[in-house]
Amino acid sequence: MPSLPSIRGRGAQQRPVPHISVPLSHYVVDCAVYVDGKRLPGRWTHTDAVKEVRRRKEGFVWIGLHEPDAEQIQGIAETFGLHELAVEDAVHAHQRPKLERYDNTLFMVFKTVRYVTNESPDTANEIVESGEIMVFLGKDFVITVRHGNHSGLSKLRHVLEEDPERLEIGPAAVMHAIADQVVDNYLDVTDHIEDDIDRMEERVFAPRTEVSAEQIYMFKREVVELRRAVMPLANPLRRLAEGYTPLIPEQVRAFFRDVDDHLTEVSERVTAFDELLTTLVDAVLAKITLQQNTDMRKITAWVAIISVPTMVVGVYGMNFDYMPELKWKFGYPLVMSLVLVACLTLYRILRRNRWL
Repeated sequence: MPSLPSIRGRGAQQRPVPHISVPLSHYVVDCAVYVDGKRLPGRWTHTDAVKEVRRRKEGFVWIGLHEPDAEQIQGIAETFGLHELAVEDAVHAHQRPKLERYDNTLFMVFKTVRYVTNESPDTANEIVESGEIMVFLGKDFVITVRHGNHSGLSKLRHVLEEDPERLEIGPAAVMHAIADQVVDNYLDVTDHIEDDIDRMEERVFAPRTEVSAEQIYMFKREVVELRRAVMPLANPLRRLAEGYTPLIPEQVRAFFRDVDDHLTEVSERVTAFDELLTTLVDAVLAKITLQQNTDMRKITAWVAIISVPTMVVGVYGMNFDYMPELKWKFGYPLVMSLVLVACLTLYRILRRNRWL
């Protein structure tokens, strides 16, 4: 992705930064201060970090949290003036992708996904693992709250720290980077799912292979989970790209439009997956129905063949004293021969008509 245009921050003269050695809590993954796109040395508490930024009147704070509870996030919420409804959503998770504005703060929810590798799509119980990233965005801070173990932002933070020109823009650059990473993961997951569906399609239409409808329904369920992550995100990204808030500078909006284009591609692929899986379900059911019809025709054919000797034996099983053939020397061989000829004739007729 091309680098964002740089904006040189101007503010008060920089003073020596005190080295604050503060152990991070288990739910605080990282807390950093960025000035002119560069991370200030030292370890910071959230209160000291925001004081430093507001004293300098430049830079911003980036705090990363992992599954905090209400008590743990309360101090950060009070320090940065986060709205209680947004804080409640961030704590309890299980939110759909959305974008909300509370006074001078943006709150955005991303659904993250990860492809679960399986030996075979026919034996898979889970294809898509989901999580969430909530982002609080202010003028001089960005707070990320993660739920799930696969949606880490440590690598993204390191990538951004190696590109100070992007971080110079401010917290909006961080939100864009998160959105870009989330959508790129969507593309990666759809690539894997497409490969699995292609293999499943080959098995469905290959002769003498069995693919259960239950397995295809499982795939549909996983695609629905991916759809729930992808589809609702389109409107928030479009609003950010169209200047929904001054917290997103003009030079960042163009990059949100690029992310929205990638999301549209993902949405189209997910829709196509759902339609194709529906077609595969219909094909499997039709294949099962055809097999059942074939089995019934075979059963019917054998019943017809067996009915010939059954009828003859039934006739000769009647207890009549006077039956012409009973005293005839060649009666038994003749009757058995006629039965055999009738059965073979029926067999050939049924084989010719593909009933056997």
